[in-house]
Amino acid sequence: MDIQDQRKKTQLHDSPSREFSTRRVEQQSRERLFRKSLFLIPLILACAIQVEGTEKASSFRSVENEEGLLILEGDQKVLFYQRKTKSLDGRFPRANYVHPLYDLDGNVLTEDFPDDHLHHRGIFWTWHQLFVGDKRIGDPWIAKDSIWDVVDVKFAVEKKSCEMTASILWKSPLWADDSGQPKPLVTETTTIRIHQAEANHRMIDFRIQLLAMEKDVRIGGSEDKKGYGGFCTRFRLPDNIRFTGRAGTVTPKVIAVEAGPWMEMTGAFVKSRLDGITILCHPTLPGFPQRWILRNRNSMQNPVYPGREAVLLSQTRPLDLNYRLVIHRGEVDKATIEKWQREYAAMQIGK
Repeated sequence: MDIQDQRKKTQLHDSPSREFSTRRVEQQSRERLFRKSLFLIPLILACAIQVEGTEKASSFRSVENEEGLLILEGDQKVLFYQRKTKSLDGRFPRANYVHPLYDLDGNVLTEDFPDDHLHHRGIFWTWHQLFVGDKRIGDPWIAKDSIWDVVDVKFAVEKKSCEMTASILWKSPLWADDSGQPKPLVTETTTIRIHQAEANHRMIDFRIQLLAMEKDVRIGGSEDKKGYGGFCTRFRLPDNIRFTGRAGTVTPKVIAVEAGPWMEMTGAFVKSRLDGITILCHPTLPGFPQRWILRNRNSMQNPVYPGREAVLLSQTRPLDLNYRLVIHRGEVDKATIEKWQREYAAMQIGK
């Protein structure tokens, strides 16, 4: 046998040994990786649980008393919903509104029973005109001969928000049955959704649905040239309040002004710091974009609907009014507000 034949024989003899050795190394490597994975699995699971918990965590809660419902995020007060009828020594009795509304630092933004307009109340929605046929039924705007019977309030916490839904019956002593008991004129369902606070702002959505319970029920704003009525905000206005709309600075007038689908109010609402409150209107609103009644002192701010001409409420399809408040620290630019408006406009109401 020559040398070449011996080398071939040696290679054939050594091949199984080398193959076995290679498989052994690969097996040991897999075992090391497996042991490392056993160590990492609890850590990965812990991180996943923490992330999932963060996404689902919501610190919203409600505290109910005989007057109404206080909503908090953690220990921070957000708003109080007035369920029970409240009056000033028997005058201007009203319910179904928000006061106080708080800023991101717990300061009160709204007013109730202000000296200049005792019928104003926080965040509220009401009208001067309420008719059944040709019969005028009080004056809900000034809380005259008007009853808001809040029959039910529900509160639910979701992943990144909470929702309060109230069912209200509009009544009046001027519309009663044979025994003298006030009969329901309108069924109202109002939903207030509070979103988790971001670093420098919070969003609050209002959805107000009105369904007539009698034939030929109509509502309307003031019958003068102002036409005010609908969704209103009564804030503690600072001396340096300024208004900004889509086209820039807006100057309040006696009558309603056109300013686009949103209104920014900036000023020293608390101490000397400039903060702001933005009202956004949803494009599903009738008459969108609505005109604005604005006041730089001693009054409320109002995207007007329907104006001085009363509108008929359906008995089968509710009037659906949707607005969003954005409470924010510091000033914001137009681009930011336009982004908020686009996001709100893209939201499908009721979904």
